[in-house]
Formats: sequence, structure tokens, C-alpha cells
Amino acid sequence: MNYQIDSGATAWVLVSTALVLFMTPGLAFFYGGMVRSKNVLGMLMQNIFAMGLITILWVGVGFSLAFGGTNGWFGNLDFAFLKDINTVGELPGYTGAFALVIPPILFVAYQMMFAVITPALITGATADRLKFSAYAILIGVWAILVYPTVAHWVFSPNGWLFKRGALDFAGGAVVHINAGAAALAVILILKPRKGWPREAMPPHNLPFTVMGTGILWFGWFGFNAGSALAANGLAAQAVVNTHVAAAAAMLSWLLVEKLKAGHATTLGAVSGAVAGLVAITPCAGFVSASSAMLIGLLAGSVCYLCLTLKSRFGFDDSLDVIAVHLVGGLLGSILLGLFSDVSINSLGADGLFNGGGASLLGKQALASIVVFAFSFVVTYLIATIINKTMGLRVNAEQELVGLDQSQHAETAYQA
Repeated sequence: MNYQIDSGATAWVLVSTALVLFMTPGLAFFYGGMVRSKNVLGMLMQNIFAMGLITILWVGVGFSLAFGGTNGWFGNLDFAFLKDINTVGELPGYTGAFALVIPPILFVAYQMMFAVITPALITGATADRLKFSAYAILIGVWAILVYPTVAHWVFSPNGWLFKRGALDFAGGAVVHINAGAAALAVILILKPRKGWPREAMPPHNLPFTVMGTGILWFGWFGFNAGSALAANGLAAQAVVNTHVAAAAAMLSWLLVEKLKAGHATTLGAVSGAVAGLVAITPCAGFVSASSAMLIGLLAGSVCYLCLTLKSRFGFDDSLDVIAVHLVGGLLGSILLGLFSDVSINSLGADGLFNGGGASLLGKQALASIVVFAFSFVVTYLIATIINKTMGLRVNAEQELVGLDQSQHAETAYQA
């Protein structure tokens, strides 16, 4: 080993790894409170199951495909089943200014938690009607074909989008655009829930959703600030930016909701906060706190206004994954091209508003479009094959009974 380990950085990323893992059960409660009571265990199970399946796939091949090799387009299997991970001199591309100061095995663990939560995000769009066995196959294949490829392009220093200068501090493209595009592809095949949009399908337990939001917000400090991979000023900046953007987005969502719908709702408050957290994710280590506030304000209002898209286009995105994660991820990635500031992070680039011209804005647009297109097309093909073989959707009777009983033979609440 020829890398130097920083004990403070290692301690921080160990904590951040746990924080990001905690986000997946937080997501389960966030989504679980928004579905009807007959589907709450189905939602919790889909999210918790990702913690098991994706972990094994990541150790087996996912990490190696994402961070192995020097090819700009694809990783390799040099680190399959974490072979040689403890003895490798340095991970491919992580040299010079990008050299790691944490053990490579910890980097594996930290990135694993991103790989776990990303396909879990899809479940909010497909709620109430996705067959559990089909879901298991879908995210398993996706975690091998789609996620590691995008992570290699954008996160790996050897990735072609990384080398072109596209920036993504903690996953605006890799996590949110990627998952949002996949969610859109799946629901176009899955079709709307029975009775949508005629029947009201209100959340059954908003306190669950609020609790889930709190867990997500808490975990997001590990998600964003942990991506500094060091316990330093950049991590501190990312903590402040993350919190400020979430707060600003909550307020702007509630203001627009009050003006448009007449009420500021609890669901609106938590949705706005998550929209801000999504939008600041690619920007967290590249922008100032004042820029983070503006990004949050824009995210809350824009994501709220995009809620009407699903009814306009006739797709049933059950829990608004597209309006929050896809739109929020796209918005944050593009706004980074405006607000990025090298005085915050010397490894970044100045955006349009900081004298850098339109160069970074173009690179951010390219990365956003490419990731969206790749994820959408490949996910659509995967979902189509599953649908034509084993079927994606539960039958009408199972949907009426609910996923808890039909898929898991369980009931969350006793009559």
C-alpha cells in the first residue's frame, strides 16, 4: 500500500457510511406513510430488501464495474468479490489531487450505500401495484447494468463524463437523475393504479412520512458531506449547504402551495425539504451557502409546479418521484453550471455566475442528458423483458387486496 491513511477522514467516512445506510429505512418510512394502509408493508419490504440484494451484488461485481479499470466507458472485474481490495496500492484514477486518504475497503462500503438507496428510490413511483418478485429481478439487473455504468462515467476519475469536466459532488446525476429516469421508464410499462386519477388515494400515515423525512435529512449529511471523503472545511461547507437548501426549499414549496392550493400542508413541507436535499446533492461541495439558499428556493417552487406533469401526461407516478427526484436532480445539476465556485472547491470549476462562462453549464447539460437517456432506455428494456415473461404487475384482485396480503401474507394493522 502506498497511500496515506488519515484517521480523522477515516472516522468521518465511517460515520457517513452509517448515516447513508440509515437513509434507506428513512426512505421506507417516507414512502410507507404516503401509501394506503393495505400497501405499507409492501413498501417497507421493497426498500429494506434493497439493503440485502444490492449489498451482495455490489460486493460481487457492482463496485468493480463502477470503479475498476481505466476504460472511460466501463469498469472491469478486477475487484470482483473485493479481490485484492486491501492490498491494492491505489484505486484506478485516485491519484494526485484525487488520492484517497481512507482505506479502499471503506470507500467500497461508503459507495455501497449509494448503490443501495438509488434503486430503492424507484419504489415511490411504482407504489401499490408492482409484483415483489418482478421488483427483485428489476433492481437486481439494474444494479449490475445501469447503476455501476453511470457511477463509472460520473464518479470514477477515469469515467468519460468525469474527464470531460462534468461535476457531481454526491449524486445528482448518479443517484437522482438515474433513479428518476428509471422510475419513469417502469411506470410507462406498469400503467396507472386501478382507479387513478378518479379515486382519492390519500396517505394513510403522514407521521410516518414526517419521521422518514427526519431520518433522510439526518442521513443526508453523510450523503453530501461524507462525499468530501475527508473531515475538513469542504465537508463543513457541504453540511451547511445541505441544511440551508433543504430549509429554503421547504419554505418555497409551502409558499407556492399556499398560493396555488390555498393551504400549506405537512406533506408539502416534507416534500419541499426532500426536493431541496435532492437539488443540492450535486452542488453541495462546489457552491457557497448563499448559492445553496437560491438553489433550495428554486427547487421547492419548481418541483411543486412539476407535480401537474403526471396528470398532464397521464402517467401515474404514485409518490412523485419524477417531480422531486428527477426534476430536482436535473435542476441541481444544471444550476451547478451557474453557481459553482472554485473558491469553495479548487477541484471544481467556476460556473457562469462566477466568471467561468458557459463551459461548465454545457458539461452539466451533457451529463444530465446522457445519464437520463441511458438509464431510461436500458431500464425500459429490462422492464419490458420482465413484463413479457413473468409480468411486472400484480393482478387486479391482488391490487384490490393490497400488497401486504397478496405479496407477503402480512398485515400492518390489526382490525
